[in-house]
Formats: sequence, C-alpha cells, structure tokens
Amino acid sequence: MPSFDITSELDRHEVMNAVDQTNRELENRFDFKGVKTSVKLDGDEITLAAPSDFQVQQLDEILRNKLTKRQVDIRSLKYEEMDKNLSEARQVIKLQQGIDSANAKKITKLIKDQKFKVQASIQGDQVRVVGKKRDDLQAVMAFLDEAKLEIPVQYGNFRE
Repeated sequence: MPSFDITSELDRHEVMNAVDQTNRELENRFDFKGVKTSVKLDGDEITLAAPSDFQVQQLDEILRNKLTKRQVDIRSLKYEEMDKNLSEARQVIKLQQGIDSANAKKITKLIKDQKFKVQASIQGDQVRVVGKKRDDLQAVMAFLDEAKLEIPVQYGNFRE
C-alpha cells in the first residue's frame, strides 16, 4: 500500500549561512558601526544581542530576511522572552525541528476530519499516511499545503 511521511525539518547549513550573512551585514551597516552586537548559533538556538531592544528587533529583521532568502521557513523559529538590563538586550530564538505531539495530533485530526480514504498515524516526530490509492495520498498533500499549519511540513519517503 502506498504511504508517505510528513516531517518538519530545517536545513542547518542554510541557517548557519544566514547567521553568517547577518553578521557580515552588521559589520557594514552604518547604524551598527561601533555598536557591540552579536548573532550566534549554538546548537538549536540563535542568540541576538545588542545594547537596546530596538537594535535587537533590527537584528531579528535582518536575520529573518536572510533566512527567507535561503528558503528557510521562519515558522520554525520559536521566540523566548527578551532579556533586558541596563547594558544589553538579548533575544533567544529556538529552532524547532520535528513535529511535536500537539501538532502531530492536529495534523492527524485535520486529515481524519476531511474524510480522506487514508490512515494517519503518529510515529515519533513524524506522521505516516497510508492509503490504497496514490491519488488519495496526493490529495492529502495538496490539502495540507493549503491548510494553515503552525509549522512548516515536508513530505518524504513516498512508497508504492
């Protein structure tokens, strides 16, 4: 029986390139000359640091622009509370990979509510969809592309 997997993954190399491009742009921008700013990638976290919260917001805008140009979906960024003190503002952004259980349940519920002739099951951090016909699976893919999901999804491991 035909099947495919629904996953949510980031291209880590493209994220690293976007962070590097952001840092290079900061060196050349006039409004950041002589200002101690940083954009760092540590594991699954990006840390933005600048003297004021306004400058952190500008860093975030530059980073989002660079990520978008590199085809990294910004829906996979989860923002934590901004830390502010007298000398520095800091924003931590978590990179979300994989489908968490709440979103997996939401995806399977969406598929079941549409009454497609397929079975959707949660397997770890992905959702497997199995059906009798390839056309049914393609209809599920088209439906999920149109649905307003909180996370970016990719389809893989398509088998006949």
